[in-house]
Amino acid sequence: MTINEYTVTDISGNEVAMSNYTGQPLLIVNTASQCGLASQLKDLENLYQDYKEKGFVVLGFPCSQFMNQEPLEGEEIAEFCQLNYDVSFPLFDKIKVNGDDTHPLFQYLKEQTGNKMIKWNYTKFLIDANGEVVDRYAPTTNPKKIAKDIEKLI
Repeated sequence: MTINEYTVTDISGNEVAMSNYTGQPLLIVNTASQCGLASQLKDLENLYQDYKEKGFVVLGFPCSQFMNQEPLEGEEIAEFCQLNYDVSFPLFDKIKVNGDDTHPLFQYLKEQTGNKMIKWNYTKFLIDANGEVVDRYAPTTNPKKIAKDIEKLI
């Protein structure tokens, strides 16, 4: 099984098959607009811009499970990210990453990395072009430090 088996909902409410990203390395991140780490959105956008011509994509999944740091909904989130951090990478509907209502994609990501708990916003998962989890990065890991791992996949 790979991430290609899952379906997610984009920020506009449309269903998206993760298999649409087959052949592309991905960085999947749980985001929050009001988190102290939100400035990472700019670094994530820079990674996306640096490598998108080689097929790399960042996927942002807003989450409000950590101190309710994502008070916005849907298009408000997209507008905030674009206006404040110039985000152009795909954003998805708000999800849960822990607990009984964990989104199945994040349940899978956690299982694949052997760590069943996401500690905070901006936990990052690097996925190869086949949809398999390559690595997991802590919320405090600056996206710039992931560049060399991305280069190995493109």
